[in-house]
Amino acid sequence: MSESTHKAGFVNIIGKPNVGKSTLMNALLGEKLSIISSKAQTTRHRILGIMNEEDYQIVFSDTPGMLKPKYELHKSMMGFVNLSLEDADVIVFVTDLFETDEDIQEILQKINASEVPVLLVINKIDLNKEEKLQEVTDYWTQRIKAAVVIPISALEQFNLQKIMQEILDRLPVHPPFYDKEELSDRPERFFASEIIREKIFTRYKKEIPYSTEVRIEDFEETDNLIRMRALIFVERQSQKGIIIGDKGNALKKVGTEARIEMETFFGKKVFLETFVKVEENWRKNKNKLKKFGYDQ
Repeated sequence: MSESTHKAGFVNIIGKPNVGKSTLMNALLGEKLSIISSKAQTTRHRILGIMNEEDYQIVFSDTPGMLKPKYELHKSMMGFVNLSLEDADVIVFVTDLFETDEDIQEILQKINASEVPVLLVINKIDLNKEEKLQEVTDYWTQRIKAAVVIPISALEQFNLQKIMQEILDRLPVHPPFYDKEELSDRPERFFASEIIREKIFTRYKKEIPYSTEVRIEDFEETDNLIRMRALIFVERQSQKGIIIGDKGNALKKVGTEARIEMETFFGKKVFLETFVKVEENWRKNKNKLKKFGYDQ
């Protein structure tokens, strides 16, 4: 494939929390790069997933859910969303049968003013009847300038090929932006920390997952084994006790579940040590957020 016909571009997936953006990107890529849970606001960073074929390269971008910021962490998360509007060749706006435009009118205005083609993707259609889909379609087409409306079920991988075709039709002719062997721009440490964070979202309730951040302190890799040391940060001493659990059992379960998934992800044995540390009010402190990679 010559450079004169090779296509490449940035396809940025945006939408409100919990509409299925991460599930969609993982399904399109055939790889689990973004963590998933039933809780809202699971994704905190902008995560690139790169799809490589002989004649094209699609750089997908999964972004945090659009929301009205309440503290510094939210502001940083929304910074990733705003950045994704600036470099997009195609915007995939994901909603579902139940969401409205509450709290995101300002971002919708930016999308409509961007002149970037928008694919309006209505997810979770497996959960309701056709008349509801028409109602939702009418609602959103009045609020966003969409080139096309695509009803899907990301969970059941229904109609994903339609999204791919609409993207390819709009992808500009361009050489690859990344090496064709690359799957993401993120380092292995990042995915290790995200896997641990997903297990925390799955296993703990209420405020605990939202007050938690994970950082990989040590990451040593050989041909057959990865050894890593992970620090789990919480905001209060009481949260540390909950994360650890009685006789350390809760933390042990998180570590075991994370290690099993890491071994699948990295394709080799993993030795994982986990420790819990209190970092008071890290979500509200700009300097602490920078330390955790929230520098947008």
